[in-house]
Amino acid sequence: MDKITLYQQKIVGLLKEYTSRYAKFPELKDQLICDYESNNFQLVTVGWDIVGYHYIVNFHFHITEQGKVWLLANNTDIRIAEELVTHGVHRTDIVLGFKSPELRPFTNFAAA
Repeated sequence: MDKITLYQQKIVGLLKEYTSRYAKFPELKDQLICDYESNNFQLVTVGWDIVGYHYIVNFHFHITEQGKVWLLANNTDIRIAEELVTHGVHRTDIVLGFKSPELRPFTNFAAA
């Protein structure tokens, strides 16, 4: 199995685990969005409650052609990049894309 396919499986598995592990408000539903062609994977929460309409991008991952996993959004308190490492994604293949390029060398993950 090539690295990109392996990382796709790791990311989707982790996002599925996240949806079942954490309780949400019953009015709001998690949606896992998987685009294997462009290698983009998101977990969003959508729905209406008494406050109004919610559309929350919890996580967004992109896998490059070189096999780098870019974490483009993490709008939770979960350290999902660390969880990816424990699931077998190499730390040197993870880029925290939401951090500025100047700060990435200090994140203990890949700079780009």
